[in-house]
Amino acid sequence: MAAQMAALKIVFEAPDNAKGPCPSKVRPIDLVHLAKQTMGDKSLEIEVLQMFARQARACLQDMASGETVRVGAAAHRLKGAASSVGAFHVSQTAEVVEETGGDAIAMAALGAAVLEAENFILKLCRG
Repeated sequence: MAAQMAALKIVFEAPDNAKGPCPSKVRPIDLVHLAKQTMGDKSLEIEVLQMFARQARACLQDMASGETVRVGAAAHRLKGAASSVGAFHVSQTAEVVEETGGDAIAMAALGAAVLEAENFILKLCRG
């Protein structure tokens, strides 16, 4: 009887991770957000992510010019694109670059966030 009560308690208790971060929010791409944007169409998700990866790379190249106006404009474009696909870490770091005008530390953080998102996208495309 005690074993059954313990089993019932385990089954109906909230999991330990209930207060932790949502798994989709800690990934480089929030797949739940992306699925909502693409209405669950997996082939569209892959196409959108591949376009985002190309656009992110182009934005980083524009930012490499070092011209404050180009850096700000490219960071703004990247922030919007990243938000739309669920690459929220990229979006947040792009916003910092936009606000700082291309601070070296912010640029390095953005490059790392884009690389992490690109690697995640590549893994999704293989699977």
